[in-house]
Amino acid sequence: MGLIKAAFGATGGTLADQWKEFFYCDALDSDILVIKGRKRTSGRSSNTRGNDNIISSGSGIAVADGQCMIIVEQGRIVEACAEPGEFTFDASTEPSLFSGNLDSNFGDTLRTIADRIAYGGDTGKDQRVYYFNIKELVGNKFGTPTPVPFRVVDQNIGLDIDISVRCNGIYSYRITNPLLFYANVCGNVREAYTRAEIDSQLKSEFMSALQPAFAKISTMGIRYSAIPGHTLELCDAMNEVLTSKWAQLRGLSIVSVAINSITASKEDEDMIKELQRSAVMRNPSMAAARLVEAQSEAMKAAATNKNGSMAGFMGFGMAQQAGGVNAQDLYRLGVQQAPEQPQQHGPKSRWTCSCGTENDGRFCSECGKPKPEEQGWVCSCGAVNKGKFCSECGKPRPAGALLYRCDKCGWEPKDPQHPPKFCPECGDPFDEGDLH
Repeated sequence: MGLIKAAFGATGGTLADQWKEFFYCDALDSDILVIKGRKRTSGRSSNTRGNDNIISSGSGIAVADGQCMIIVEQGRIVEACAEPGEFTFDASTEPSLFSGNLDSNFGDTLRTIADRIAYGGDTGKDQRVYYFNIKELVGNKFGTPTPVPFRVVDQNIGLDIDISVRCNGIYSYRITNPLLFYANVCGNVREAYTRAEIDSQLKSEFMSALQPAFAKISTMGIRYSAIPGHTLELCDAMNEVLTSKWAQLRGLSIVSVAINSITASKEDEDMIKELQRSAVMRNPSMAAARLVEAQSEAMKAAATNKNGSMAGFMGFGMAQQAGGVNAQDLYRLGVQQAPEQPQQHGPKSRWTCSCGTENDGRFCSECGKPKPEEQGWVCSCGAVNKGKFCSECGKPRPAGALLYRCDKCGWEPKDPQHPPKFCPECGDPFDEGDLH
């Protein structure tokens, strides 16, 4: 009797599973990460007795935007699709008389019946369709229950200290590798896998990764109060820290991080401000200005002294002498330490005086002689030249504009057109070699 019952059950079940199914998934809520696909059946459908975990060859599976579908057979992923549209599963191990070649499918159906008889008339197979929510999952709030260390680095004043900050905000993530998420996180879920099942773990790991992410931000010279304006850098730093845990283990990635506020304790704030004020005083000019301001306030206080202004000014003078710091000395030191200002004008042409001193002004710095006037031939464009061509327009020197200069010592006559027969400086005679 048992064998006959198994034969009838195997035959009826196999014939009931011959219908092609259509799997679909309604709009996924933001709280659902993974959900099992459902077969579409209605009151007019004859496919009401098929096995829920059997997918016949040729069945259709609808995939919407923001979804990724996988087919799991015997606990192993055999197909995956993240492209919107209809996916046809024509590689199933469950044959259908309505798909493919009728003769071959009929033989496969008979073999399926025989296999099911061996399992007591029931199927020895499990096939499922799962849909993954691959949209950005927003609204994950976080906050620091205890202060988080933050390194404050200011290269301008040589500041490098650790303080404690508190922050809160929200972050978003998404499933970037559904296959990895299925294998390591959700597995064969019965109906749906929600965010509530993993959010507490993710938030704890997120807060643990926030401290090294802050360290990477601080090394970039970004102050903690300016972090809300650098969310992209913080997001990259969080992904870099969480890559091994989230991306490589679970197939998740941080999409964005929004910081509402970051506050430090009052003690740390006061300490940073005091250090910054002290660093400003390293500049002698700033220190002198501060000293002058303090002296001005002291003079006002001395003038209003209850024991008389003279007594107040005497005390002011004694305090000034005891301080050992003079504003004029500080100003002088600031001028000496100030960086050399760039020249506002172009470089001046240098000339050599007859005394041998090189100068760039109008008079010699040693003997006071004026700079000799520039001599040469005048081009039609107005430029004064000494060479064979005009330095401004490139015109050649006119034939009558012959210039002489001693080729031994460089002496030039005041009248270049009528030089003497001998150089008055070295005695060298003027000839064709002195023309230039």
